[in-house]
Amino acid sequence: MKTRKIGALTVSEVGMGCMAFSHGYGQIPPETYSIEAIQNAYRHGCTFFDTAEIYSPNLSGTGHNERIVGKALGNVRKDVVLATKLFLDRSEVRRDGSVYDAVRRHLEASMDRLQTDMVDLYYLHRTSGGVSVEEVAEAMGLLIEDGLIRGWGLSQVDVDMIDRAQKVTPLTAIQNIYSMVERDVEAGVIPYCMKHNIGFVPFSPIASGLLSGKITTKTKFERNDDVRNWVPQLSRANIAGNQPIVDLLKQYADRKQSTPAQISLAWMLHKYPNVVPIPGSKNKERIIENLDASLVELTDEDFRSLEESLNKCKVYGHRGFSR
Repeated sequence: MKTRKIGALTVSEVGMGCMAFSHGYGQIPPETYSIEAIQNAYRHGCTFFDTAEIYSPNLSGTGHNERIVGKALGNVRKDVVLATKLFLDRSEVRRDGSVYDAVRRHLEASMDRLQTDMVDLYYLHRTSGGVSVEEVAEAMGLLIEDGLIRGWGLSQVDVDMIDRAQKVTPLTAIQNIYSMVERDVEAGVIPYCMKHNIGFVPFSPIASGLLSGKITTKTKFERNDDVRNWVPQLSRANIAGNQPIVDLLKQYADRKQSTPAQISLAWMLHKYPNVVPIPGSKNKERIIENLDASLVELTDEDFRSLEESLNKCKVYGHRGFSR
């Protein structure tokens, strides 16, 4: 698989979001299936794997997903780039004595679950815990000096927050929502990242399955622990409203002998050199399909016409940075 740079990290052009094995898409698979799916992705050329301490069934408990990732990749640790995330609350800082001590405690627990002595990319998951981003940036800088992380990042943030952090400790990556139906980051975030050599890692790049073309107004999502029940584009009315975008993708997929999901990923890969999407799935076949988006070649003319047609389509439903 082709590779790209996220800051100083070299990763596969398409990464893998591992969350679905623990949370967010209904019933989770058996652990043995999840481990095999992750290992299949690695054998297929994926070298970039994303998790978080909070990813557990119904977001209850800590570390379910990190443990799966650690078990799956422990034997090939030196050949992969691991990213995980923490959420930090001001009360923890008071208890631990400093932001550095609190962040390091989270990190050491994650490293234990991931079966590693170093995390390649460590994100602050959200910035709403009452701790200033400058304090976190300073702590991350110290962890880089300690050799415990290679780089750090922020998630679901705007340019102002990124700039404040960047001035303290240069960022490696920003992980925000981004897809053909969630394009807020094109206005400022991605250009800022390109200017400052910061990688941009889109989560939900296929819009929770909408852009795969497999979701219809008759699709029923699982009742338990399935984020698709509240994704704005996936209400019945908005699925119908967004159908022209899906139809557009199907047209290009037919031309390129690919799938709509692959076209949606190839579009962002063509558009920005610093973008590495991390589509997530709990289905082995779908994971490989997503990774193979790296093989889909859009010519400049393909991209221009696709972008032009896409810009004419109205998007129904919007999530943005707030959720």
